[in-house]
Amino acid sequence: MKYQRYAVLGSNSFAGAAFVARAVADGADVIGFNRSLESSSIFLPYRNIKSGGSYTFIQADINHDLDAILGRLDIFRPQVVVDFAGQGMVAESWQNPAQWYNTNIVAKVKLHDQLRLRNWLKRYVRISTPEVYGSQESLLQETWQYNPSTPYAVSHAAVDQSLRAFHQQYDFPVIFTRFANFYGPGQQLYRIVPRTIIYALLGKKLQLHGGGTSVRAFISGVDMADAVMRSINSGVVGEAYHFSPERFLTIRQVIEIICSQMNVEFADLVEIAPDRPGKDLAYLMDSKKARRELGWQESVTFEEGVDATVRWVKDSFDEISSLPLNYIHKI
Repeated sequence: MKYQRYAVLGSNSFAGAAFVARAVADGADVIGFNRSLESSSIFLPYRNIKSGGSYTFIQADINHDLDAILGRLDIFRPQVVVDFAGQGMVAESWQNPAQWYNTNIVAKVKLHDQLRLRNWLKRYVRISTPEVYGSQESLLQETWQYNPSTPYAVSHAAVDQSLRAFHQQYDFPVIFTRFANFYGPGQQLYRIVPRTIIYALLGKKLQLHGGGTSVRAFISGVDMADAVMRSINSGVVGEAYHFSPERFLTIRQVIEIICSQMNVEFADLVEIAPDRPGKDLAYLMDSKKARRELGWQESVTFEEGVDATVRWVKDSFDEISSLPLNYIHKI
């Protein structure tokens, strides 16, 4: 392992927790920050790691606890900061854009302006999104111009641009990463893959917004964590890398695959609903650079990932069925 000490921002998120599990399993010492307390173990795969490095969790909000976060970082002195933190959800960003801008831009810039002064920082991995490019019909290249179409995407594009300026001015050690849609065991229940599985088991109707014509690619939590680790160890500071399977699916096809593997009739599960505002039809990334320069490739097929997620839902169903299935916005 090239680096031994990691800090993970947004460590309770699906992707953050998956990366913590990978880093600890590899023998790293990790400190995680999240504004919410740790949830159930079924959402935190690092709790299943029996040997390896260490993990310390700190409840802290980047908007309100920046000084406390920096104080803990100065004590721990991580060589690597991996940033999964931020206000998510695309449609909801239209309801209060300023909140997305405050968290995803203003608070992050304050953090970066302090981190640039720390000599212990060797790598800062920015988890960005292909939505900064807007809806595109061609495969997205890392060098394409930004064309965001929602407040969520605008906030990500803005902080990306700020970090690029910091890199040019201060040699800030940022590496940009963008991913296909995350999925897998432990994901938030309102996301499309676990939500479809849960609704199928409960016999509830699943709303298919816009008929499910939007096209996406899906990357498992395992392959995402491997991509981040390869970016840290082999990525070039200042460069951007795309990580995506080469197989693209409409949302309708995603649900059809899940239905097929669960022996559920698509027509019995789904009802068509109006599309969400500002939703991009497609943002599909070319991942040749990451495959060529970092040696990354997906190891989990979508069907394999769906099987693993179905098993996780069934194994945890007593607890899952007692939890809210819809997104709950936190201010």
